Amino acid sequence: MTSTRRTFCTQAATLLLSPQLLSAQTKPTARPDVAAIDRNRILHAADLYLSQPPVPLTALPCPRSPGTPHDFYSEAEDYWPDPANPTGPYIARTGGPPNPAAFTAHRDALLNFSLYVPALTAAFVLTKDQRYAQQAVAHLRAWFIESSTRMTPSVLYAQTILPAKTGRFEGLIEAVHLAEVVQSVPFLAVSEALSAPDLAALNQWFADYFAWLNSSRLAGLARDNKSHHGTSWLLQAAAIAHLTQEQDDRALTAIRHQYQASAVRAQMLADGTFPHELTMANPYRNSLFNLDMFAAICLLVTTRFESVWDYELQDGPGMRVEIARHYPYILNRGSWPFRADLTHFNDLPIRPPSLLFAARAYDRPEYAELWAKLPPDTTIPELQRTFPIRQPLLWVTRPKP
Repeated sequence: MTSTRRTFCTQAATLLLSPQLLSAQTKPTARPDVAAIDRNRILHAADLYLSQPPVPLTALPCPRSPGTPHDFYSEAEDYWPDPANPTGPYIARTGGPPNPAAFTAHRDALLNFSLYVPALTAAFVLTKDQRYAQQAVAHLRAWFIESSTRMTPSVLYAQTILPAKTGRFEGLIEAVHLAEVVQSVPFLAVSEALSAPDLAALNQWFADYFAWLNSSRLAGLARDNKSHHGTSWLLQAAAIAHLTQEQDDRALTAIRHQYQASAVRAQMLADGTFPHELTMANPYRNSLFNLDMFAAICLLVTTRFESVWDYELQDGPGMRVEIARHYPYILNRGSWPFRADLTHFNDLPIRPPSLLFAARAYDRPEYAELWAKLPPDTTIPELQRTFPIRQPLLWVTRPKP
């Protein structure tokens, strides 16, 4: 049959619209547009948070706290009075409901604060609307700057077991959400809302908290723990060191060394599991929690000259192996080969930032594709406490004046 102009154009259009070419045009990418994907959820949350006033620790006093009104204080809610010794130390009761009498208002307020500031900051990044930055800075001022309300830069009294007068190293986990608050600061620094004196005061607060992390015996016990408690210390320290690296990069170098010399060996096996998480009541949740924190640490401490994403011990452990091992379990929770979590197993996974960060680091589009498909948020407080990175836009974007 003689080819005519019309048949040629028809055949060409058919070819261009073929499934193969359409598939190629929509090929998954390892670097998805996080701003576009998260825009609606960010603005929805930020618009709600515009009306939320700051609630610093001083607004939530506890008469049992041995510290000042400025000191963070919480009580371990899985400990109860001993019926055989009512005035003695509380005893652990796992597997049941939390103790309703335990004081957790500071923990919950810090969690809310850590929801508000990053969401408001992300909305400012998207829109340049100063209202969002102003509200975020109002929270930061109340928590870290104003002398009448600022928090003491420590969590010495976190997860106290009554009648003790000090907290436990496990309490450091309650401050892990500060890492994303720290990540918000450079974006707010380019806004009209954050003055130079307030920025200096913020940096000083985090410097003081960093000093406490490195000098406190309680914080040292958390740092040396071989589970997600140790990773929590490392993430908080890495976030602060990353914030101050332009002035002095020695702290970030030390954190990078600790990751390579200690954390990988202490927590990762060559098969890609976190063995200490598997012995806990919620092994699936804690494994994903740990994976997210390690991925954020890798992102923070990697430089143009050294990528810890590629660091592996001679017998195999490293982030590449960890991500590869957990990816199938995130894709299909039912493939998890270990004991199911005691609580909220069926409410997981939430969209893990580790997948997004690893997709970019290893050029793995399938990681990013799965990340984008999963639910980005949860309203379950117990799960929120093990989900410290909610605004990945702040982690994959550089501040712009």
